[in-house]
Amino acid sequence: MGEYARPDELLDASRFQIAVDLLKKWTSGPEPQIPSAGLIVGRQGTTIEPLYFGKQGPEPNAEPIRDDGLFLLASLTKPVTYIAGLQLVERGLMNLNDPVAKYLPDFAAQHKEEIRVFHLFTHTSGLPDALPENTELRMKHAPMKAFIEGTFNCTPLFPAGTQLSYQSMGTLTVAALVERLTGMTIHEYLKQEIFTPLGMTNSGLGSKGIERERLIRVETTPEQQGTDWGWNSKYWQEFGAPWGGMFSTPEDYAKICQMLLYGGRLDDTQILSSSAVRTMTTNRLDDLADLPEPTRRAEGWGLGWRMNQPGTDDPFGNFLSPRAFGHWGATGTMVWVDPELDAYFMLFTSAILSRSKPMLIHVSNIVTSALG
Repeated sequence: MGEYARPDELLDASRFQIAVDLLKKWTSGPEPQIPSAGLIVGRQGTTIEPLYFGKQGPEPNAEPIRDDGLFLLASLTKPVTYIAGLQLVERGLMNLNDPVAKYLPDFAAQHKEEIRVFHLFTHTSGLPDALPENTELRMKHAPMKAFIEGTFNCTPLFPAGTQLSYQSMGTLTVAALVERLTGMTIHEYLKQEIFTPLGMTNSGLGSKGIERERLIRVETTPEQQGTDWGWNSKYWQEFGAPWGGMFSTPEDYAKICQMLLYGGRLDDTQILSSSAVRTMTTNRLDDLADLPEPTRRAEGWGLGWRMNQPGTDDPFGNFLSPRAFGHWGATGTMVWVDPELDAYFMLFTSAILSRSKPMLIHVSNIVTSALG
């Protein structure tokens, strides 16, 4: 992706400095509003130098944030898993309009025969976000196979294609498809087919192979605190959930954004075709005739990416174009890509989304206005 650009080469530097000053303020002092943050902005094929703020964890005595620290991305993992799924479609291994059970026969249990692969990509499958036994499985340090079996055996919440309900287990099922059709684990596949080709040397699905000292510790929900299965536990860090367990840096994840802006290509590496990128990053809910009209109009999803919807409380902010897309995660992470601006923005924090969302919106608005 080349050398870094100066902020004034990409945007209004004085406006951008407002965002930098706010992040310094929010991550400073004895009781910071957020423990840490990492920021990067890219435009026209280059980026500013990534900026890091705060500490390596939420503890009062936590060490300063490392410039090689890796953030737990939470649901920013999902689009990467869906990119893997689309690669299989491009290679003739899978069809989006086929029933999932064609490839995973055990998935048909509990009246799931009508769920198509397409429904998994658009959060319209009726699968739950988390399994009813999610906490129990994590307390047992269950392997990925147990979560997949739980998804196969669960009953859908509604008939496929008739409602929209965010579904982490749909993303897990896409990972199961990747594993079944390639003979590789999803962790191996992402490394071989996405991370390595894009030069993402500081990324992994799960923390195996990464020095644990580099992992930025995140705030946790009350039920996770004091357990050995929460977000900061060795078990969960190494588990590498395909719906929320990726570790990365802003600079590494920027390569995915740049690849999407440039029609699936980064430098000499083609990850997806331009037609797949176009399909992935435009609203696909209009393709579902049984979905209620208000949902199709006001809750746009591509294939794994959330479309910008200004009338919602999404953390993208107020100034992006209708063509913008992105994602956010429960650990206070967010990314958006706006083809009209030829730009992307990432703000990774370590604060729970319910607390960090207003800050994500404020910084996004400042940066968007600085881009013009």
